[in-house]
Amino acid sequence: MSSFTEKKHITKAEINELPMRAYEGPIHLCNTAEEAEAAAKKLLKESLLGFDTETRPAFRKGESYDPSLLQLATEKAVYLFQIQQCGLTPNLLSVLSSPDIIKAGVAIDRDISELQAVTPFDANGFIELANAAKEARIKNLGLRGLTAILFGFRISKKEQVSNWARKELTESQQTYAATDAWLGRMIYQSFEKSGLV
Repeated sequence: MSSFTEKKHITKAEINELPMRAYEGPIHLCNTAEEAEAAAKKLLKESLLGFDTETRPAFRKGESYDPSLLQLATEKAVYLFQIQQCGLTPNLLSVLSSPDIIKAGVAIDRDISELQAVTPFDANGFIELANAAKEARIKNLGLRGLTAILFGFRISKKEQVSNWARKELTESQQTYAATDAWLGRMIYQSFEKSGLV
């Protein structure tokens, strides 16, 4: 396993030297139940999805919010579901519950439990990429570090603490959110080639 990638650790300074990249493909934003159901129906045919969520940041002690956005990436497009507007629809819950559809991401336990607090579902088919990274003895277990080590580029984090609950997401927010899910899928494929997942 140790031959998977020669580089096992990258510093913040080294990451900041790398070229910046973001997802450049089609993004489908769903903010009605009808749009979400139609999109999720397509996703039910997929076998591998990149997965992530975004939640409005809480700045006061004891304050918390439900997730605002669910991102699912296919090979050809990324789907963004504004779940405070469209809800977790039946087809979407089927995607999240299906053991036949792999949903891959980093630090996903909290994302899953927050989604389950919105609408309960049985979470099946989820893969935590940090576990595969540990197996490969990679020290950077976050999305930014894994991206830098595996692909040699960095991703922007400037939208991380923006208001994800807003009705109209900015183009920059949409790109940021899509990039995280796109990378979940790419990292999974990289690990899969090496037999780590």
